[in-house]
Amino acid sequence: MTIRSRRPGANAALLPVLLTGALALAACSSGGSSPAPQSGGAPAGAKTLVIDTSFDLKTADPGRTYEPTGLIIGKATYETLLTFEGSNVTKPVPALAESFELSKDGKTLTLKLRQGVTFADGSPVTADDVVFSLNRVRDMKGTPSFLLDGVQVEKTDDTTITLTSEKANPALPYILPNPALGILNSKVAKENGATADTGDKAEQYLNSTSAGSGPYTIESFNVSSQVVLKANAKYWGQQKPVYDKVVIRNVEAATQKLNVSRGDSQVALNLSGDQVSGIPGTLQVKKTPSANVIFLFANQDPSISKVTSNPKFAEAVRKGIDYAGLLELAGDGSVQAPGVIPSMLLGALPPDSGITRDLEGAKAALRESGVTNPTVKLEYPSELTVNGLSFQPLAERIQANLKEVGITVELAPAPVATALDNYRNGKEEMGLWYWGPDYPDPSDYLAFLPGKLVGLRAGWKAGSDRALEAAGDKAALTLGDEARRQAYVDIQNKLNASGPFVTLIQPSQNIVTAPSVTGLEFHPVWTVDVADLGVK
Repeated sequence: MTIRSRRPGANAALLPVLLTGALALAACSSGGSSPAPQSGGAPAGAKTLVIDTSFDLKTADPGRTYEPTGLIIGKATYETLLTFEGSNVTKPVPALAESFELSKDGKTLTLKLRQGVTFADGSPVTADDVVFSLNRVRDMKGTPSFLLDGVQVEKTDDTTITLTSEKANPALPYILPNPALGILNSKVAKENGATADTGDKAEQYLNSTSAGSGPYTIESFNVSSQVVLKANAKYWGQQKPVYDKVVIRNVEAATQKLNVSRGDSQVALNLSGDQVSGIPGTLQVKKTPSANVIFLFANQDPSISKVTSNPKFAEAVRKGIDYAGLLELAGDGSVQAPGVIPSMLLGALPPDSGITRDLEGAKAALRESGVTNPTVKLEYPSELTVNGLSFQPLAERIQANLKEVGITVELAPAPVATALDNYRNGKEEMGLWYWGPDYPDPSDYLAFLPGKLVGLRAGWKAGSDRALEAAGDKAALTLGDEARRQAYVDIQNKLNASGPFVTLIQPSQNIVTAPSVTGLEFHPVWTVDVADLGVK
């Protein structure tokens, strides 16, 4: 997963969306037609939507946000050059840019800006605003700055922006829709401390009011309790916001279920499969595989473990897991992960290519390893849940599966901070973790190769598999959807055959809504597009 935002690794402070033990707030309006009491008093007849979620939120500043709740807010209040249509992340489409073109060498992305677009204060969105906003994200060195590493942003003329990379960068059109790359009103931002460098001081202002062109603006913002959005009266787009106000509340999952069941909220984002099974039939339940891939790894560093670094031991583990049994734990809507790339992204392996259990093959591989009656330690975060799914029952099931193979697994759960430290430093003999996309492009999963971020966490050093590493380098520069798809399919097949990772499941994303809520699509980057809700 990504901590930068959602994968355990880049920033200890940024924990997954379901980790937070949330504050359950008082009941809000029922039916979505009257204002929420906390919202500050909407006019009579105003239409309010109440969304309950478990907050993973630090800021509303698009140049600094990379947490799931922050991305929901950023998507509603700022607009990006490109976006995705509904839940389809395989094809970027124009947004503030009316067209875009990637050069034949993949190094230059040229975007023509849409005309007639205005910020919430009525001022026009200009090429200068775009250049300032993107340079600010890159040069402030905040959490999302890596998205534009090595990318130069230039204004070619008043309607044209050019993004130039040193190497072919076919992922860039898939990166630009991220709400962290939302375009700011640069004049307003500069007046309030924005400087596009590490001395930038605009965050406090941007936490109190938004400076974007999105369909909503920020009315109030509290990182621990709730965020209130109000419709942008000057929104330039043809599709105006359906709701006058949107109240996003920090509520623990059990209370989310209670609230949506009795009509005190209209959307619940974080219910587990078990919780959804008891939802009243009058409510709408959307179950879809999340973009999170839960995986197991065997450390390849002999100084950490001579057992797990044995290639035949990793093969025994891979063949010994009961994948169908793990899916039973995960619940409806979950799917087996046949590879590290989740099902909705370009380059994902076909669902029917997932590994099936081969208990006799696992026992044979263990015998061939020369390791007799091995005992290994499996580490994982004790209090972490992913889409409502706890790691503990998964670890217990893996322990039972491998016992049948002849492998004794000692479970070693630890608080997230402790577990993350061991994981990042490559000290876990075996680990159980997950990965969600930083951006919906297969290149983000090259991190699993030897010498790369996740590879190193599994003790898989550069030079361990030169053919696979070369394939990864080539894939990163490959252009064209079909060529890229095949390149990443080949890489995952090689990973599955000889790598230290065992991909397990994509747990279900369960979203419950009132019957009145239409237009909802789960999105692996921003979860839901608030502006689409209520649209027929």
